[in-house]
Amino acid sequence: MLGKATDTLDATGKVTEEKPYDQVTKGDLENVLQKFTGDIMQVPPLYSALKKDGERLSTLMKRGEAVEAKPARPVRVYSLSLQHFQPPLFTLGKDVECGGGFYVRSLVNDIGKELSTCATVQELTRTKQGPFTLEEHALQEDKWTIDEIAQSLELCTALLLGEPVRKKLKTEHPGETAVISGDKLSQGKRLND
Repeated sequence: MLGKATDTLDATGKVTEEKPYDQVTKGDLENVLQKFTGDIMQVPPLYSALKKDGERLSTLMKRGEAVEAKPARPVRVYSLSLQHFQPPLFTLGKDVECGGGFYVRSLVNDIGKELSTCATVQELTRTKQGPFTLEEHALQEDKWTIDEIAQSLELCTALLLGEPVRKKLKTEHPGETAVISGDKLSQGKRLND
């Protein structure tokens, strides 16, 4: 939604700013979206899972503690398009395809600023995360049985094991790391990625 900004950058937050948006045209919005495609710098929202001293920023914010914004960091947007524009509302294309660490809420906030107004997310649906898609992997409520959940978990595990995954895990012993690669977990002295 153009013309309003909130502290959470979405509809759940308190309105922090209101600005006119009458001057914004569909063409303006389409041009601005091009600026946010590719490798860009983005400041993560204060209400996020990022941590300060081991606690989520969102938890600190909810307690009313002062939190400084994290510095802008590089993120990648593979595709971004305008699907619908009826001021003050606009809808981004079915898929905003992006890399890790990207926040749609920050994107919408930045779009508002770039258009000399402000904007906040009204609705957001994550349609894909890694190999999982909402369409193929969401378990419908009528299938929330132990057997259906177990079967779904088996399928998801198989997908994960097929992904080229290499993650370091913290271990109990200093100087050691654990590496998950495919379906094997190895532990040793300072394993390389």
